[in-house]
Amino acid sequence: MSSSTQATSDPGTFTAEERTAMKERAAELRAESRRGSAAAKAAEAEAQVLAKIAELPAADRVIAERVHAIVREVAPDLTPRTWYGMPAYAKDGKVVCFLKPAGKFESRYATLGFEDPAALDDGPMWPTSYALTEVTDDVEESVAALVRRAAG
Repeated sequence: MSSSTQATSDPGTFTAEERTAMKERAAELRAESRRGSAAAKAAEAEAQVLAKIAELPAADRVIAERVHAIVREVAPDLTPRTWYGMPAYAKDGKVVCFLKPAGKFESRYATLGFEDPAALDDGPMWPTSYALTEVTDDVEESVAALVRRAAG
């Protein structure tokens, strides 16, 4: 782990990666407030997601492209958008799921995560994130089932 991602002794100190993610989120919020029609907002948001995916290192990009295609296919009502600089998909303006690329925080795997609006509740405990190292046929089926369920 690099020194920029290691926890500091001061709980009020953020890593360089965390500060970058916060700056990206602030820019996203500013951009959202400037957009025009709903159709223009949707088109611009999807373009931003595709641009973020295109910027990723090859291994993350392959995973992100497949996840994006799966989400668009099985949950077309989810709206693509960026969230803290990551590809995300929202329903009624609230993020349902997101992909955190491995390179974003120098992790060994990408993470497919789900937020509170996701309809994944299963008793008193259930997973809300999944590690992805590649998208095989089996992984693709699992991701599709999770996203379909999360989208409600």
